Amino acid sequence: MNKYELAVLYHPDLEIDLEKAESKVTDLVKKLGGNVTNTDNWGKKKTAYKVEGHEHAVYVFYEIELDGSQVSELNDTLNITDEVIRFLVTKPDFKARAKAEEMAAKRDKRQANNKDESEDEESDDEE
Repeated sequence: MNKYELAVLYHPDLEIDLEKAESKVTDLVKKLGGNVTNTDNWGKKKTAYKVEGHEHAVYVFYEIELDGSQVSELNDTLNITDEVIRFLVTKPDFKARAKAEEMAAKRDKRQANNKDESEDEESDDEE
């Protein structure tokens, strides 16, 4: 099984009743022999341009595990799903993600050290 990221833009009117549409996508992945490992719902956002006549969409991102031969069937089925106005299946770059997380950790550590130094300077000024 390969890991993929699936970005789905749902019809903006589904913001209130999104569970039914999300269950369709997760059931489709399970039917194809895969599983959804993580779901990240960003909510209703403005799109950069009109997508099928809509200026807004509900953005939901899935991390899925799926056999590579089933990706084309996933694409074909999502193309004809009414609730989905746009989608994208990508293979994540784990090396770039690990590097970004490492750099963020270094930045946080550096900021914490700078904060500690500035607090020490303030206490020296008070004396």
